[in-house]
Amino acid sequence: MRYEVSGNDIVLYEENLILSETLDCGQAFRWVKTGENEYSGYYLNTPLTIAGSNGRFVLKNTSEDDFLNIWYNYFDLGTDYSELKRTYSSDPTLKAACEYSKGMRLLRQDGWEALVSYIFSSNNNIQRIKGIIARLFEHYGEFPTPKMLALETTDSLGFLRSGFRAKYVIDAANRVLSGEVSIDECKKAYYPDAKANLMKILGVGPKVADCVLLYGMHKTEAFPVDVWIKRVMQNYYPNGLPECCEGTQGIAQLYLFNYIRNLEKEEANKAKEEITV
Repeated sequence: MRYEVSGNDIVLYEENLILSETLDCGQAFRWVKTGENEYSGYYLNTPLTIAGSNGRFVLKNTSEDDFLNIWYNYFDLGTDYSELKRTYSSDPTLKAACEYSKGMRLLRQDGWEALVSYIFSSNNNIQRIKGIIARLFEHYGEFPTPKMLALETTDSLGFLRSGFRAKYVIDAANRVLSGEVSIDECKKAYYPDAKANLMKILGVGPKVADCVLLYGMHKTEAFPVDVWIKRVMQNYYPNGLPECCEGTQGIAQLYLFNYIRNLEKEEANKAKEEITV
């Protein structure tokens, strides 16, 4: 990875990045496609428009300080994904998954933002989650703090149209505000302890906790399991993931999820076409 300052922009050179694969794979909910190979989104209250392909990207109207202090970490630019994918390639299924999503990276989101976002993700789809988060941000004019949300009620959050999840977000805000659940301490704690602490919050089960730990706290051993990953484990890894994933199971899950889900969809569509013909 290298970068250069160009006027009010940052030009980033990174071969292991494809915007659609990284920003549209379901790990973050605040990115909107605004043009061909262009996305606009946020880290908490800091906006960014990023555009580019083929290893060259422009972070528009971004200072070098913001790039180094926010976006370098957010896009996980300190991790060598070429080496990571080489390691995974010792397993044939993971090798195919990495080749399918050559530009996918794990985003390092804010811990509180990830907690709120993934509470809203429970039994929900990506487009609805994006809508809820957009309405939340629009209402406050910023991403609300725990103090802001702790003052709310399920009725006052009715504008979100988030259903039963509103009470869970309020509970999370109160527990974080009181210090019972500390985002900073969870980041520092060992994975099992951090997971148990997050699961004190109403509505935060094992999968949501793992999502928060992986996407918001960069605990790469966290391994969120949904219906797709259950299928992957049953069909490809009944005895568990291979040793090459040790310590980075969560990143491997990203590649496997994207690959197997799209592979099965493609096979299903092909079968439909053959029946039609």
